[in-house]
Amino acid sequence: MKRVITAAVLIPLVLLLLLKGSFPLVVLATAVVAELATWEYLSIADSRGSRTPRLLVLVAIAVLFAATFFSPSLILPAIGLCSLVLLIVCSFRSPLDRVLPDTAFSVFGLLYIGLALATVPMVWVQEDGPSLVIFLFCIVWTGDIAALYVGRKFGYNKLAPRISPNKSWQGSAASLAGSLVIAAALLALARPLHYPGPFARWLALAVLLNLAAQVGDLVESAMKRGAGVKDSGAMLPGHGGILDRIDALLLAAPVLWYAQWIQQYYQRVSLR
Repeated sequence: MKRVITAAVLIPLVLLLLLKGSFPLVVLATAVVAELATWEYLSIADSRGSRTPRLLVLVAIAVLFAATFFSPSLILPAIGLCSLVLLIVCSFRSPLDRVLPDTAFSVFGLLYIGLALATVPMVWVQEDGPSLVIFLFCIVWTGDIAALYVGRKFGYNKLAPRISPNKSWQGSAASLAGSLVIAAALLALARPLHYPGPFARWLALAVLLNLAAQVGDLVESAMKRGAGVKDSGAMLPGHGGILDRIDALLLAAPVLWYAQWIQQYYQRVSLR
């Protein structure tokens, strides 16, 4: 029940933000989620004996989203600068045997969470961007729900027992099927959403995003299991932590951004 209530509150707020919000508000909301998820990620890292400079990593995440807001061309310089600062600070702050792990954990958090989530506002600001991000979220949410309920009842064949014993091939297939169903439903909505182009292209994109989301879920499960942690946190009743809720999005969102980038690149090339 807690899981259902939390989803019933958050999902309409997210959809309202995507449909009616402004670019600064979308960047700010995504940055807040990234900061909270990064805090949980650093707690997982520190549970294995690391001593990451938490405040500095959170500042680096903020710098990355500030760069996203002002110009995407600033993102790469921002990542480079923040990574060098984190390296220098860890070199002088951490014990010698922890310099490399602490630096690696810190910079990886900047990329794994900060850069991955920065692609959400970058997609949102494109043409038909709100529709694209809603497509992404619905694919991830529906796939997750289908996998959960089908896997619980019919999950006889384990998908990756070493990483996540509760995940099954039946749940994975249900996740893919659910994503295709919601994709078809979204494409049938003429307004307020807009999905131009061939129907098959969007179904193929739904498959790609679903597979990325499932891999993202397994990646976070592997990190938690390696650290001996069950949940990343307890911020969301019935769902665990923020990181537990966005783990699939951390791979699916960059995949959507790259898919859009590749399509736009070939469109530009074909016009020459």
